[in-house]
Amino acid sequence: MKPTDKLIDATADVLARLLRFEYPADGVLSAYFREQRALQSRDRAFIAEHAYLVLRRLRWLRAIAGQNAGPRKLLIAALARIEGLGLKQLAPAVSRNEAQWLESLPPSRADELSLGERTDLPDWVIERLSARMDEASLLSLARALNQQAPLDLRVNLMKSDREAVAATLANNGITAEAGRWSPWALRLAERPALTKNPLYEKGIVEVQDEGSQLLALLLAPKRGEMVVDFCAGAGGKTLALGAMMRSTGRLYAFDVSEKRLLKMRPRVARSGLSNVHPVLIDSETDIKVKRLAGKIDRVLVDAPCSGLGTLRRNPDLKWRQTPAAVDELRAKQASILAAAARLVKPGGRLVYATCSLLDEENRAIVDDFLERHTDFVRQPANALLAAARVELDTGVDLELRPDQHGTDGFYAAVLERVIPGKQGEPS
Repeated sequence: MKPTDKLIDATADVLARLLRFEYPADGVLSAYFREQRALQSRDRAFIAEHAYLVLRRLRWLRAIAGQNAGPRKLLIAALARIEGLGLKQLAPAVSRNEAQWLESLPPSRADELSLGERTDLPDWVIERLSARMDEASLLSLARALNQQAPLDLRVNLMKSDREAVAATLANNGITAEAGRWSPWALRLAERPALTKNPLYEKGIVEVQDEGSQLLALLLAPKRGEMVVDFCAGAGGKTLALGAMMRSTGRLYAFDVSEKRLLKMRPRVARSGLSNVHPVLIDSETDIKVKRLAGKIDRVLVDAPCSGLGTLRRNPDLKWRQTPAAVDELRAKQASILAAAARLVKPGGRLVYATCSLLDEENRAIVDDFLERHTDFVRQPANALLAAARVELDTGVDLELRPDQHGTDGFYAAVLERVIPGKQGEPS
């Protein structure tokens, strides 16, 4: 789709709001589209795609276009230098002064750019990641984080199977291929509107990153068990757990946000699950949590985190997060993990997970927990995945990267509460 002056104006208007970094980008875009109801679907797609492109490549664009370049110039630079549009293609959409400015921009030379400008990451993030990986690995990771995420589906095996769903999608002109890791995953070649698709309306498929699906396989709930999804959100992982349990047992979905739990209800209804029990809590120390102490077979803690593993979907996060915010999150993560651990019965399993790439939110939290809780031991995530016929080995803990695994960045550690006097096999 060729850019027009009106589209560039609209996208620049959205960018002016986004670049304040006051609110999450998806919310800002949604609010803008509610205001501009006359926009066609393809116009909305152009605006969203190119606003996110500027957010992804903001640091590099400012190095090229100038630190004080406004939203419109940043967008024009992105169209020319990233998408490769020439002046002839841009001429109908830009002024003569803008065309002259674009021609005057110097060529981009990697040797003249800082590592932060080449990776489009803040210096504080680079500092933390560089402690764990060399420059080549960091550049590889950054390139993947600066790409748009693919659209992954999870097939609800209570209602269909992956092959049948792929065939139905193909009949609808939608190409899908089996995921590399999850036995339930399908990856779509494009990004069609799914909410009106019968497969979605009937709860046969849900949108869920393939990496996120693996967390359910690590928890591996069984039929008839008592299970808690401690930070359930809108319920993507809850639904996967419920399907593994074949809608038996009892699956509690805890969250501190009533809004998120309300969003879960129609998803549960579509899925056909009857074992999901959403529970609003005021904090990890809520009495509703404490009443279940020592009674739960399996607990998933998908902890609130910096979200830096999801930058393909949420590029604004890298500019909105701060080291101080991460420090606050670390304290919260430790508190939530300790509270969730009290629910686990002896022999039960606890999975701690984040969508962060920072070691301080991941392994450091788990290591500190294990030092303080000698009744828990680490179980090898690679062996558990192998037992589930998933040929993925990132070590004792699961660590996913978009450049290596094609998923969002995820971390997960599997912990088991020891039965007193017994060091048994993984439950």
